[in-house]
Amino acid sequence: MQKNTVTLFGELLLRLDTPDHQRLEQADSLQVSYTGGEANVAVALSQWGVESSIVSAVPENALGKACLNHFRRYGVNTDSVVRTGDRLGTLYVEKGAGQRGTRVTYDREATSFRKIQPEDIDWQRVLVNCSWFHFTGTALVSPSTRNTLIAGLKIARELEIPTSFDVSYRSKLWSVAEATKAFQEVISNADLLIGSELDASTFFGVTQTGDQALQDLHQKLGLKWTAFTDRRSDEFGRNFYSAKFFDGETIFKSDEQQTFNVDRIGTGDAFAAGLIYCLLNKSPDKYSVDFATAAAVLKHTISGDFALLSRSEIDVFVQGNAKGKISR
Repeated sequence: MQKNTVTLFGELLLRLDTPDHQRLEQADSLQVSYTGGEANVAVALSQWGVESSIVSAVPENALGKACLNHFRRYGVNTDSVVRTGDRLGTLYVEKGAGQRGTRVTYDREATSFRKIQPEDIDWQRVLVNCSWFHFTGTALVSPSTRNTLIAGLKIARELEIPTSFDVSYRSKLWSVAEATKAFQEVISNADLLIGSELDASTFFGVTQTGDQALQDLHQKLGLKWTAFTDRRSDEFGRNFYSAKFFDGETIFKSDEQQTFNVDRIGTGDAFAAGLIYCLLNKSPDKYSVDFATAAAVLKHTISGDFALLSRSEIDVFVQGNAKGKISR
């Protein structure tokens, strides 16, 4: 593992999509790809020249090998992925159209990742040259993954590695009560929290709204940085995305951008990747939230989970130039 690596802990998954916006009941074929919230961040960072390493577990079979090969294709280091168990988690995706939203069906019980144990990962070795550590709420859904992550966070704290936590709550995976308990077990280890105003009230008991909710959550949890993303739809069915970022002194806000939704899955991961990238490079705070927002908005236009975007494409968008124009 090279120096200045971003290390990410989370589940790797098989994604199966129905073709042409079909329902699962209609489909007689499925398109195969691979995903994972943390791994999506790793792929984006890799596109921007940041060495990224995923820590996870996949089965010791052809499916596990195919999964790892998929991420290696995009430059992600998989040397710290444990080969154990016999099940890779799966999500089935029906892409929405018009007023019908996208529907995800999970099959993630008893997977290799959910059986991972703290002793399976040599965190001292994994984190020795790490410059940033990232995880999402879905990495906490089983007691064994939670204990494994906590062991890693302890080492990260000892090594003074900045850590980011993307709430990324999935109601189909666990209850609010279960998630709240798990989140509160690990939040003291986070320097950056990425979530929403709803997350602040649901999981952390913040009662204020607007900018005050961002500030109250930041102070309550003792964070170094806090970011909220926001989605809204108007009466014409148009979708909009914006974000704000708090460094403990000033709230920096992105412009609200209309999104064109080819595929919404992975857009939050694109935002997280953009923010981590800018913080690693000590970019100005206003630029950081604009860059991260632009990465998320542009990801909406790409099929699949990955933000396959160059830094220059994102910068052009941030500057307000060449939106939708042919590049030639």
